[in-house]
Amino acid sequence: MTRRKRYSAEFKREALRCANEEGVTDTLVAEELGFSTRQLRRRRDEAKSHGDNAFPGHGTAHDKEMMLLKRKLAKVEQERSLPIRDRERRITFAPA
Repeated sequence: MTRRKRYSAEFKREALRCANEEGVTDTLVAEELGFSTRQLRRRRDEAKSHGDNAFPGHGTAHDKEMMLLKRKLAKVEQERSLPIRDRERRITFAPA
């Protein structure tokens, strides 16, 4: 299975800039850069609707750090809860 190509925001903006030049068609730009004209049109629509916030990428460093910290917290909470469950089972099943 092949992996999808991921293009940077700068690459996408440059592709749109090239496509907007006079005498250049979307098809020509898409063929030169190796993606479909539909992708180019979708990127143009996204740039129009979102302006400078178009093509945000995969989040910021802050988002990534928060995700890692939440994973660590969940892991620690799970580890801390395991011995408590074991103690409860021992107490519950221990002969009186």
